[in-house]
Amino acid sequence: MQTTIKTAISFSGIGLHSGQPATVTIRPAGAYHGIWFSRSDLDVGDRMIPARWDAVNRSPLCTKLENNSGLSVSTVEHLMAALAGCGIHNALIEIDGPEVPILDGSAAPFVRGIMQRGVRALAAPLRVFKILKTVTVSDGDATATIAPSETMKIDFEIDFADAAIGHQAKSLVMNNGSFARELCDSRTFCRQSDVDTMQANGLALGGSAGENAVVFDGDKVLSPGGLRHVDEPVRHKMLDALGDLALAGAPLIGHYTGVRAGHSLTNTLLRAVFATPGAVELVECDFEMASRLPGFGLVWDEIPAVA
Repeated sequence: MQTTIKTAISFSGIGLHSGQPATVTIRPAGAYHGIWFSRSDLDVGDRMIPARWDAVNRSPLCTKLENNSGLSVSTVEHLMAALAGCGIHNALIEIDGPEVPILDGSAAPFVRGIMQRGVRALAAPLRVFKILKTVTVSDGDATATIAPSETMKIDFEIDFADAAIGHQAKSLVMNNGSFARELCDSRTFCRQSDVDTMQANGLALGGSAGENAVVFDGDKVLSPGGLRHVDEPVRHKMLDALGDLALAGAPLIGHYTGVRAGHSLTNTLLRAVFATPGAVELVECDFEMASRLPGFGLVWDEIPAVA
């Protein structure tokens, strides 16, 4: 059945790209509400922004949602991954600024906060999108594919010239709390040269090595304390992918494969899926199917203590 968070919880911090402070509050919502953002810093106009694939204003740096009035909220991917990974299907997310706080650069603070409040079952059946046909999109040497599967699975492959990153690949079935155990504490990352370029262009103003991003420079990890996982970059890419796929509007059951893919390409994939006749079907989820979703069976002891 559908779920929501039991009681509201708030998180405050700085936006990675905007440098602006914001507080985001996750509030319970009823069945069939879905996930919506509300810009609480504005008094007039349409403040509601749907967390849905067709509201994405595609960007290479983060996932930005925008409503029909042009109002937006950016860097939603870590929070969306946490909601999906905790099995939250309905929530109203109030935010008093244009960007979700980056916190420590991972989804772990959101996961821990959600689990502290607890998940409440709602008296309504859960509906999921089941992938029926393989769909692939590409952009240069980057590809994103989703194929039929009996469970949600993510494969990802990255390849960077920086020796400290290099080639990394990982495959993970996303059920039984695996998101919390394996991915949620992996932080966003970048190269020092990228940081310099972005800051010169007025971006990454809230970035700080070791606090909310892992910064690499050639064969060096500049962040104090080093990595949380030897393959933290590819794990974070998988975290991002889950958050971007959560914008389908309901849980997805399919096998996602990303090769050098980013936020924009994953959104292009969702658009292609919903534009391809017979590629996806909305079905009512029985208990056995629900047991294969990312948030099913998650318990507190499985959440990394790092955050």
